[in-house]
Amino acid sequence: MSSGSDCQPQTRTKPALGEKEATELVDRVFGLKVSWIRPLPSYDDQNFHVRVARNKGVTEGADEYVLKITNSEDSQKPDLIEVQTQATMFLSAEGFPSATPCLTKDGKIMSLESGGTGPGSKKYMVRLLTYLPGTPVAKIATNAQILYEIGKLAASLDKALSEKFHHPSIKSLHRGQFIWNLANIPLLDQYVYALGQNKYREVVEQVIEQFKEQVIPKLSSFRACINHGDLNDHNILVDSSSACQENPQYRVSGILDFSDMSYGYYVFEVAIAITYMMVESPDPLSVGGHVLAGFESVLPLTAAERAALFLLVSGRFAQSLVIAAHTALLYPENKEYLMITAKTGWKHLMKMFEVGQQAVEKTWFETARVYAARGPAQ
Repeated sequence: MSSGSDCQPQTRTKPALGEKEATELVDRVFGLKVSWIRPLPSYDDQNFHVRVARNKGVTEGADEYVLKITNSEDSQKPDLIEVQTQATMFLSAEGFPSATPCLTKDGKIMSLESGGTGPGSKKYMVRLLTYLPGTPVAKIATNAQILYEIGKLAASLDKALSEKFHHPSIKSLHRGQFIWNLANIPLLDQYVYALGQNKYREVVEQVIEQFKEQVIPKLSSFRACINHGDLNDHNILVDSSSACQENPQYRVSGILDFSDMSYGYYVFEVAIAITYMMVESPDPLSVGGHVLAGFESVLPLTAAERAALFLLVSGRFAQSLVIAAHTALLYPENKEYLMITAKTGWKHLMKMFEVGQQAVEKTWFETARVYAARGPAQ
């Protein structure tokens, strides 16, 4: 959802370039002439969808890109952005539908640029990434088939990154106090004030305390890996491979936004995917079993990892809801985008605690068991 500062999301400065400035930036840094440009929604970076005009006789290269301008705080971490970008290139080469960068005029994958002309102007890291076609999962009516595929994708992606991806700066993915890493749920204590005093805050505080008591002591028993960290319903694109309107068959056509990549645990990724697939679902408590089944078709969870899943999903809801509320106080002009998850997230989190861990787990695990016995959804 957001890269953000490690434990102080309030220190970020979101870029605010106009379309004219962005167009000039693409020309100056990448040597490409923009024929069409429009802003894209974003959390704390700035993104533009751009179409470029090809010179006569030039056939190589894409026609559409996303101009990604990283917030000022994260722009000070070039090693981290380098690793994240190289990871997308690696995954693309491995057959995953991830974006790849267009090189700058001097052959680099990114460039640090000034966001203004004044003496106090911030510097922002700029990249031009290939535009991936498809519809965000948030815009479709999900079915068992695509939920299973998303779970399978989450496991396959982390497995490929953890087993095959190498880079000299890979240690930069050990992000310590990174606010969006699921291991750092206790850091939310600093930001719950943004919720005010109400029943929502009480539930979040309950999640944080249970997480401290039941999950933190078990982290060392989980299998470590590199996490994408933000497989939400706006960061996964799909297209339909079937003309059947009643039961369309989807395939993942794009994986977006690697800015939350960090070292974590395999079970974190499936918990994050379950959380965000619940957001728009009319039957949210049933979602987890399908996603879990897909994940476990690649990487079965251990008993300890399964036991933590309910609190990890609850923890991700808490992270998203608390940090969004905190950030919306700082950037009220971006409140609509920041609060996307909150529209249904509170309802789902409250429902999980109302139904209870045992009943929710029973639903998830029984669904996953049926898949294990019968194979993938059709």
